Amino acid sequence: MKFDVSHDGAVCIVKVIGSIDGTTSQELQDTLGKLLGPDRKNMVIDCTELSYTSSAGLRVLLGGVKDSRRMGGDLRLAAVQAGVRKVLSLSGFDGILKIYPDASVATQSFAA
Repeated sequence: MKFDVSHDGAVCIVKVIGSIDGTTSQELQDTLGKLLGPDRKNMVIDCTELSYTSSAGLRVLLGGVKDSRRMGGDLRLAAVQAGVRKVLSLSGFDGILKIYPDASVATQSFAA
């Protein structure tokens, strides 16, 4: 798993490349923890190249959304592929996390 991190104003965009599972979830958790802060409380996880997530990945995403909302921000998903979307749906996470068609739309949603 790799990350590409970029910023669009006050929104941090994290593109996750590969898969999130028990062996990689801690790395994502550490990355999100370092990026979230008082000046960076809004985050988009770009899932364009996320091929798989396990329950460990779901826990990290849930922790990220809770942390960002606690700071008055939010964590949103973009470009979720069919296999990952199915996992989100089966676990009920599609009702917790806001999902957008691409990172640009997700980023713009913070301005609304």
